Amino acid sequence: MQSITPAEVHAQDGAYILDVREPSEWAERHVEGAHHIPLGELVARFSELPVDETVYVMCLVGGRSAQATQFLEVQGYEAVNMSGGIDAWQGQGLPVVAGA
Repeated sequence: MQSITPAEVHAQDGAYILDVREPSEWAERHVEGAHHIPLGELVARFSELPVDETVYVMCLVGGRSAQATQFLEVQGYEAVNMSGGIDAWQGQGLPVVAGA
């Protein structure tokens, strides 16, 4: 499984970011432009993801996104785990949308 830092993802123009956190976590803060499918819904909804581009998967700190990344790889997707999740993203001073 490949991993990437939040700064590396942020530096990519138009990166497809998938946030697999729970709805309440998403409402609290998220990356602008990210797509949201909670981990518990991923098996039923992964076909919503683009098959022709890399999917950068994030959660709070990296555990759930690692599970999601492994699942997506088995399904044939080019998926990369974002190490450190939104905590690392925000900790590196990258922008987040706060509140619902």
